Amino acid sequence: MYKRILLKLSGEQLQGNKSSGFDAERARWIAEQIKPVLATGTQVVIMVGGGNYVRGNQIAGNGIQPVSAHNIGMLSTLMNAIALSDIFNDDGLPTRPLSTVEVNQFIDHYTFRRALSHLEKGRVVIVGCGTGRPFLTTDTAALNLALEMQCNVVIKTTKVDGVYDKDPTKFSDAVKYDKLSYHDALNNPDIAVMDKAAIGLAMDEHIPVLICDLLTSGNIAKAASGEQIGTLIS
Repeated sequence: MYKRILLKLSGEQLQGNKSSGFDAERARWIAEQIKPVLATGTQVVIMVGGGNYVRGNQIAGNGIQPVSAHNIGMLSTLMNAIALSDIFNDDGLPTRPLSTVEVNQFIDHYTFRRALSHLEKGRVVIVGCGTGRPFLTTDTAALNLALEMQCNVVIKTTKVDGVYDKDPTKFSDAVKYDKLSYHDALNNPDIAVMDKAAIGLAMDEHIPVLICDLLTSGNIAKAASGEQIGTLIS
């Protein structure tokens, strides 16, 4: 069992079965998956993406500066952090959202001390706005946050049950890896489950990354307990 985990949720997962936007039912389902983790005493930090609204690299150009585009993408993650925390609290899962960018009228500013205080009081901490800087993905922000918060593992939930040698949605003969080295994850061009900069940071700092399916009930609790599911990159 891990003392503290970093859970990476993509914006795409938060839109549920909708074409875009935020699905409250999906968020409530995720809350129910996290409750057993908190009940064991494991602390939970969440980094959210924003792809259910807009990604910065999608709108850059045609007069929109790259930095502005990335800032807009960060605001998408901020909206998810606020909405997700409201749903979690309403569902009986004590949660506090924090932002790496100061927007104090909407959400408290992230600091290590503030996040740690919430965790020690038994609350889930959700962080929006990634690293607060452009040109860095929320995957990289997740690793950065995990290191700062001294998490024992990064759990990235996806649409498939781990890492395959090729896209399992396109190739029926795709083979799943139970374990994968950082080096292989970095150097295999067919493995794109996580940003290469994020994997490089994990390798440099020796923090394991677990890739697993979000929508299999119990997976988050199993991953947090150290059970072998999905694919472990270490």
